[in-house]
Amino acid sequence: MNITYLDNNATTRTAPEVVEKMLPFYTEYYGNPSSMYGFAGYVAKKLAEARIKTAQLIGASAEEIVFTSCGTESDSTAIYAALQSYPHKKHILTTRVEHPAVKSLCEHLSAKKGYRVTFVPVDGKGFLDLDYLYDHITDDTAIVSVMWANNETGVIFPVEDIARVVKKRGAVFHTDAVQAVGKIPMNLADTDIDMLSLSGHKLHAPKGAGALYIRKGTKFAPFLIGGHQEKGRRGGTENTASIVGLGKACELAGERIEEENTRVRALRDKLETEILKQVPHTVINGDIHNRLPNTTSIGFEYVEGESILLMLNELGICASSGSACTSGSLEPSHVLRALGVPFTIAHGSIRFSLSVYNSDADIDFVIEQLPPIIEKLRMISPFRAQENQT
Repeated sequence: MNITYLDNNATTRTAPEVVEKMLPFYTEYYGNPSSMYGFAGYVAKKLAEARIKTAQLIGASAEEIVFTSCGTESDSTAIYAALQSYPHKKHILTTRVEHPAVKSLCEHLSAKKGYRVTFVPVDGKGFLDLDYLYDHITDDTAIVSVMWANNETGVIFPVEDIARVVKKRGAVFHTDAVQAVGKIPMNLADTDIDMLSLSGHKLHAPKGAGALYIRKGTKFAPFLIGGHQEKGRRGGTENTASIVGLGKACELAGERIEEENTRVRALRDKLETEILKQVPHTVINGDIHNRLPNTTSIGFEYVEGESILLMLNELGICASSGSACTSGSLEPSHVLRALGVPFTIAHGSIRFSLSVYNSDADIDFVIEQLPPIIEKLRMISPFRAQENQT
């Protein structure tokens, strides 16, 4: 069965060019980059090159990049670093639509560690209530963490403007930019962003490699304490092969940003336009303008998202649901709940996320197969039956 992969916000295919760059570091250049002999020196040199390429993609300098294992580690490191650097401050400010890497950590810090956490609401289009955010920054606020772009709706937040205000108020500003890096241009040197998280497997690098940008002069305390790796900012031997791959992926992403914002965007728009045209009682979740070029969250009323995904899966189509299935219960996505999406739509929401590896044929196949799936499911939907009775 051919796979039509439209779940790139979950993970991406590792680019062939990236794999090619990585392979020698498993078999030929396997030295520890921290060792003193020349054999390891070559590895350290390639690590440094990857650091430069990663920095270039986001408009930073190489010394501001710390390699991590993933976006989650980068998020945790940033938040814990701010709390340890300002131990007298006990307030955290974030949003109701953050990825669990930030949301769950903040909930843990509130429930178990005594921190006060404020979650900023969003409106029906997914935009932050900026007045609410700014009104809740206090002298006790250690860190403000706001994602650059939402992983479900693709809605982009004005993090550069927020960072400017946060800096004036004396707090640290962090952004989880895992979904945004490589899809929209960035130049962190021209911003007041203190820390930024990114993850390799969201931009065609392998899983197990991420990075944390730490602006020069930002107070910082390491999360992983060990050896002198990463200038003492992250202990543990670097995952050299994957980091080399991350560097190459960042280089490719910089070259492909225009394609992301033209060809990929056009494919996404074609998918949306045709589905909305052919399938009634269907909506786009979140703002349709200010969002990532590859992402759409489509809500199909009167059906369950999991049922849609199961039928798509039989055809080799990979997407993800706007609902999260947990043991014995079904709860809509916290993001869609925060947007106030009605129950009957939230449970039938599907996220499609594209990449440069998607083609017109992929989109045409989904457009052909999805409408009859929705029609079939609606014929047996208890939600639709209930609606018809009222």
